[in-house]
Formats: sequence, structure tokens, C-alpha cells
Amino acid sequence: MIKHLIITVLFVGFGYTIAAQNTMTVAADINIDTKTISVSQTIVYKNETTDVLNTIYLNDWNNSYSTKSTPLAKRFEEEFSTKFHLAKNEERGFTVVTSIKNETETLLEFDRLKAHPDVIKVDLENPLQAGESYTLHLNYQLLIPDATFTDYGVTKTNDFDLKYWYITPAVYDGEWHYYSNKNLDDLFIPKSDITLSITHPRNYKVTSELNFNATTFNNEKNTQTTILSGKDRTDTYLSLYKFPLYNFVQTDDFIIVSDIKEKGLPGPVKALITDKITRYLTKHLGTYPHKQLLVTSIDYQKDPLYGLNQLPPFFRPFQEDFQYELKLLKTALKKYIDNVLLLNPRKEHWLSEGLQVYYLIKYVEENYPDVKLLGTLADVWGIKSFHAADLNFNFQYYLYSMEIARKNRDQPLTTSKDSLTKFNTNIAGKYKAGIGLNYLDQFMDDTSLSDHITDFLKSKQLESVALSDFETFISSKTSKDIRWFFTDYLNTRKKIDFKISSVKTLEDSLKLTIKNKRDNTMPISLFKLKNDSVIGKLWVENIQDTKTITLAKDSTDKFALDYNNVIPEYNQRDNYKATQGSFLNNKPFQLRLFKDLEDPNYNQIFFMPLVEFNNIYDGLTLGTKVYNKTLLRKRLNYRFSPQYATKSKTLTGSTSIFYTHNFEDQNLFDITYGITAGYQSFATDAFFTRIRPTIAFSFRDDSNFRSPQTDQIMARYVSINRELGEDATVLLEEPDYGVFNLRYTHFSPGVINYSRLSTDIQVANKFSKVSFNYEFRKLTQGNRNINFRFFAGVFLNNKSDPNSNYFSFALDRPTDYLFDFNYLGRSEASGIFSQQIIIAEGGFKSKLETPFANQWMTTANFSTSIWRYIQAYTDIGLVKNKYVDPKFVYDSGIRLNLVEDYFEIYFPIYSNLGWEVGQPNYDQRIRFMFTVDPQVLLGLFRRKWY
Repeated sequence: MIKHLIITVLFVGFGYTIAAQNTMTVAADINIDTKTISVSQTIVYKNETTDVLNTIYLNDWNNSYSTKSTPLAKRFEEEFSTKFHLAKNEERGFTVVTSIKNETETLLEFDRLKAHPDVIKVDLENPLQAGESYTLHLNYQLLIPDATFTDYGVTKTNDFDLKYWYITPAVYDGEWHYYSNKNLDDLFIPKSDITLSITHPRNYKVTSELNFNATTFNNEKNTQTTILSGKDRTDTYLSLYKFPLYNFVQTDDFIIVSDIKEKGLPGPVKALITDKITRYLTKHLGTYPHKQLLVTSIDYQKDPLYGLNQLPPFFRPFQEDFQYELKLLKTALKKYIDNVLLLNPRKEHWLSEGLQVYYLIKYVEENYPDVKLLGTLADVWGIKSFHAADLNFNFQYYLYSMEIARKNRDQPLTTSKDSLTKFNTNIAGKYKAGIGLNYLDQFMDDTSLSDHITDFLKSKQLESVALSDFETFISSKTSKDIRWFFTDYLNTRKKIDFKISSVKTLEDSLKLTIKNKRDNTMPISLFKLKNDSVIGKLWVENIQDTKTITLAKDSTDKFALDYNNVIPEYNQRDNYKATQGSFLNNKPFQLRLFKDLEDPNYNQIFFMPLVEFNNIYDGLTLGTKVYNKTLLRKRLNYRFSPQYATKSKTLTGSTSIFYTHNFEDQNLFDITYGITAGYQSFATDAFFTRIRPTIAFSFRDDSNFRSPQTDQIMARYVSINRELGEDATVLLEEPDYGVFNLRYTHFSPGVINYSRLSTDIQVANKFSKVSFNYEFRKLTQGNRNINFRFFAGVFLNNKSDPNSNYFSFALDRPTDYLFDFNYLGRSEASGIFSQQIIIAEGGFKSKLETPFANQWMTTANFSTSIWRYIQAYTDIGLVKNKYVDPKFVYDSGIRLNLVEDYFEIYFPIYSNLGWEVGQPNYDQRIRFMFTVDPQVLLGLFRRKWY
């Protein structure tokens, strides 16, 4: 105890001697068994503004784990993760602050902000004057959370990965910059001189970016105290491991400490690569101001090399040294920039992330210009014929950024980081920023952007900077007008989309017209080609709608926009125009086997062999699909799929064509219209033809892309024609028909709260009806699943055959006369395929004696958890048929909710039929829900990212 007191006094004295700088001294006693840390801390906070402060705000991000309702908990919910919600209380972390005092040991009042439970407001006893410093003494206890939530915390092996663990001051520059932890690794704190005293068991070792000072031992308690310090620091990461795997590589520039691995790569090779990377960092980012740079595998896992690099090692198409080099480089770039460029990481994140990707692009261009996007796969027979095999490694940044833009889910780069979707946060936003800087670099051909960025980083190293400082600095270094980059490119969702409208050959010149298909001021590069070789290049600026330029006539046989793929252009398919000949000279047709990346040089048509199983009547179907869809979404998509059904021995298949209008900066974001047609079996030797023209209007909250809530209005006409063969096992209850269907759906998916509301109107010759469906699910604070569904439907008129229930509301198994559902055995009345259930209309699970309603029906379905995925369910309802009194119906049983909406099993127990378990053939009463559509299953993955 005396030793700790002496150390603390020394730390405080150290803080006072340099009061011109923020200082923090932390004495932490770590208890491995209880996963707690006792902290005694001193903060000397300097007011570097001209304002007088009466309060100081402190970041206590360890407390962001304290409840299921913190902003961090809500973030997990938004990304469809239940791991935090379902965790035990002892697995979550929290902070208990026992006291906050000033330098005279006076207790200060403090409280946590209601909206930010991980931010502490401290009321000062005396105002803090401009240029003065204020001392705070804090005592608090930390319960460290499990590392399963954010990768930081206590691991399964009782090791500690600590980040944002001790309390830090927030930044004040005229306003307080504080916000909650949302698992974005973006704490904004002022630089400080830090001294840490970490008391821990002797069999553990501390690893940090701070400098090692000394170690003392307590043999009685079998502990040691490790003392670390650093000047001008913002990084709070500390590792406490029994068997740390870090390697220390001393280079001519600085030490890199890293636990990033690459199987099969020898140590000397890693050392050479590390030295190569530190030279590159120093050259382009300036001399590193600290002794060592800590680069962890957690840093890499949170920001990996997406794509083929993440394939299993036995199938990875890149050499081990290249793989390791880029992993280390990407992670080191981010850490280096964050440590020297003191931006607000939540509000001004695009610059640091853009610089990371920009220098990754430059590094590969300089050192690996011949590496392909597909790596060694690009040389494999069959694969090398794909356009993707021709593309360079750096093309991936365009590809991923355009993936989200084509889906109309991109966001401005200046959007606050916590408002970005996961895909934009982790991938698309960073890549768009990086290729944007490369775009700007190419445009500024009168100077070197790379050199100016280096100068900027050197001049602003360890200084508080804003994005406006970068804009002012770079703008002063070129004679070109680059305002478009800081306005249209960064601040808006405006797409870059140009086309060459026409080329006219005159007597001694070529007159070329370029059209700007979007409302922006961004420039485009124009290339002159001869025999597919570049013979000239110029930049065309200020294109408002169209711009015509006249060039001297020469040997040019084709013009191309952005020939070198530098610009993230939305549509590159109209970037080519030949000086002579027909449109085939511009873009000839190309037939490709299997889907590929789009090649703007060709009009591509793809075909792919198909082997599918749609239903038990057609069995396995063999055929081919002819289509134009590429890996990046297009507005116009067509598909033609003729198939041969091996069981029904009939030619089946389908075709479709759809066009999508995307809208930006408004709630109506998508209008899609088109038509589908198909032919297949619905029973043995019975077939249907469906023709379905459709138009759909999709809405979302344009101010909050993270909200999963969507609304859709869909109108369609469904025309059904059926035919029976000689061996048909069914009779046609109704003649062929057509139905006009108007549907409104409000959908708010979520793993904690889920709701879906829809209204449906159907009008046909023989009937018209209206139905309403509402579904609600909730995962309670006590981890109980509650599911409720309500359905009501009524016929406005019904002139169909009274002996037929073909168009009636169904209690347990809709007839699906619109052929919307994926029934495996649509017409089965017995056997396993008749037990397939799709929750629609009545939603009952038992097959009752009144399974249909030709007048009206109303039902309610309820289920709740018993244990884990085992639930109890009950259904009640009223069924009304013509000329018959309404009948009350009910059933109940056990539900195995293995994967909700995808794989579920229902065991009826009691219903109008009585005790079903004891009745004959109980196995035929069990119902199952099973989805085999891979696109539906992929939705489980997509919802987390988009």
C-alpha cells in the first residue's frame, strides 16, 4: 500500500511539472479471478480555449456495457446481434465511481448523462479559466466485459485485451465533443502525457504502445507492478496475457510490435517485410513521433482485407508474403494515422480512412503492379477467361464502393460514423474515400497530391485539426479548381455518370459531345485510343448537361472516358465511342459462361447451366439461364430460363424482365416495374402458366439509413392458366382466372423488436376481398421471446362455386391460387409434403374440420419461450362460411423455433379435435417450415450489413 502511495504521489508531481499539457496518471490493480480493476487516477486537464469552464466531461466507455439499453446495446440490436442481449449479467461490464475530488481533496458532484451512460459530467468547485489547468482525482472500480462482444475485454482464457478501459477527458474546442461507445473504435480524446502503473499477477505480461519504465515485484502477493509512460498519446490499448504472442521488430525508423500472423511465413521474411513497411510509412506519413507502434490482430480483424484474402489458407489465391505484407500495412497505416492526425474520429473519419486506402492503392501500384484481383486464380484454366481475371488488385476498391451505390444504399462520406450502415462503415465508405483521393491525385496533374499530403501530415502532426484545414492546405497547392471534391464528392450522394453522346468527324477535326447524366460538377478524363492503345488524354471540366469539344483530327479510332478506371463512375458501359462505323464498333456483343464482372467494352450476355429442385412433381430440373445480370446490380435485368423436368418429363421454366428507378435524397427510393412468366407443375401431370406484370414503390427514412424500416406499395396482375394431362391426379375446381392485387406492407425487422403490417386487396371476376395482417415479435429484457400475429380477411363479394374453397381464406394451409408460396408438394393431401406449413392467412398448425372460410375469417397466433428455441404456441379464431354460423376454432402445441422464418417444427397438442397427441397417426399431424431458397437464407447475412 505504501509503495502504491509513493508511486501515485510521484505521478501527480510529474503531472504538475508540465501543467501546460494534459496529463493522466493511472494506478490500476487487476484482479484476474473477479475480472475487476481497481483504479486510482489523476487527470490534469488544461483549458486550451478562451472560454471559462464550469464543468468537465469524462469518457467512461467501460460503462457502455452496463445495461441492455445503452447506446452500445442498441447498436448490437441494430446489427441483428443478440449476443449482448442474451448474455449473463456477469458477462457485461460496468464502472462504479466511488469519488471524484479536486486538488484540495474536495469532493465534486458528478452524474452520468441520461442519453450517454458512459459519459460523466463533473461540476467544478471553481471555474476553470482560459489557459489554466484543473486537477481531478478519481477512484473507481471496473468490471471488465467479456471479449465476445467487441473483441475487447476478458477472453475465454482469462487474458485481457483492454481498450477505452480507463476514464479519459473529452475534447473541448468551444464545444464539448462527447458521445457514447458504439463499437466503432472512435473515442475522441485530447492528447495527454500518460503514466500507467499496472499491478497484476506475475505470470501475466503487459504489452502496450507506451514506453516501458520499470517493474517492481511483491513476492508476498505474487504480483508485479509494471510502469509505462508516453508523451502526446491518445491510444488506450493495453494487453495483459499469460502467453503473449507479440513480436518486436526493430527497424531503422521505429519498433513495430505485432501479433498478426501468416501461417508458413518465416520470421526473417516477416522482419524484412516489416522494415519495408516502416520505410514506406515514414516516407509518406512523416517521422513517427513515438518509439513503437503496436499493431494487433484485433485491429486487423476489425478492418480486414475483404474479399478473396479472407478465404481459408488452403484456398487463398495470394502468396503468404504478399498476404502478410498487406495485412500488416493496412493495419499499421490506420494505427499510424490515428496516432498522429488528431481528427474527430466520429465526425471526420473519412480523411484518416481515405488516407489509409489511398496509400494502400499507391503501395500496390508501386510494388505489385501485376497482381490481379483474383490472385493466382487469374491464371487457372477456365477462370482466366473471365473479365474479373483481367482486373488489377486495386480494382476491388471500386468494386466494393460501387456495390453499395448500385443498391442505392451509399451515404455521403461526411456522414457521422455512427449513422453509417455497417457496409458503409466497414467497407464502402473507406474505399470511396480512398479512390476519391486517388481521383483527386490524377486530376491534379499540375502537382503531386501525395507529396502535399505528406507535408500536411508533417506540419499538423499531433495537432488538433479539422477537415477544413486539409481542404485549405490542398487547395493552395494547385492551380486547378478542386472545390467539386469537397462539395459534391464528399458531402453528397451524387453519382458520377458520363457518356459520350456523339463523335462527328469533320474535315480536319473531331467534334465530340460528352453528357453529364447527373447534377454535379465533377470532372471526367477523356482518352484517345488507337488499336486499344492510349495515344492521348485530357480532363474535361464543368460539364453542365452536355459539353462539346473540338479536337484536332489524328489517328484516333476510339474515345474512352476514364479508360484507366480511376474514377468511381456509376455506369461505365457507355464510356466508349468509335470515330467510325456502327454501334457494334463501340461495344460488340459478348457471350459468357457464368456471371462475371461487367466489362464496359462489351454488351455482355451470360448463360449458366441450371440444376434445380422446385417441387416433387417436376423433380430435378435441368436447363440453362440466359441473363444480363452481373456481380454489380444493374437497372435493367432480364432472364430467360428454359428447363427440362426429369420427373414430369416436360419443358418448364420462367422468364422475367425488370427495370428499377433509383431516387436519392427522398423517402421514395425505388420504383421497380416489369413482368415475369413461368410454366411448371402444380400436381402430377398438371401444369400452370403464370404471367405477372408488377410495379412496386419502396420507401424508407432517407434521414436514417440505419433504420431497417421500409414501406412498399405493390400493384400487380396475376394471370393463371392451367392444363391437365391424362394422368392428372387433381380436378380443376375453378376455370382459369386473373386477379388484380394491390398490397401495402410496412416492415420493421429486428432481433429485439420486429413488426410487420400489411393490407391486401384482390379483385377478380368472381370475387373481391380485403385482408389485414399484423405480426409483432419481441425479445424481452428477461430473454423471453413473445410472438403475436393477427389476421382478418373478408370477402366483399364471392361468386365462386360454393362447393369450392379454391379462393377461400385458409385456416392452416392456403391454396395459394396466386402461386406465391414455395410449396414442395402444393397439391398433396397426405404424406410429409402435405405437412409443410407457410404462416399465412389463418396461421393455424392443426388441420381442423373447418379449414376454410368463404365469407370472413379472423385469427390470432401467439407463442412464447419455454426454454431456448423451444416455445409454446396457441391459435384462436372465428371462421365464417356462407349460411353457417361463425365457428370458434383453436389449437395449441410446442414450436421448435430452430431458425425463425426459415426452419421450424410444430407439434400439435390440443385443439378443437381434442388431445391430438393421443390420436392415431400423430406423426402426420406434425408440421414443418423449411426454406431451401439460398437467396432467402443469404438474407440472414445481408441484413447485418445493409
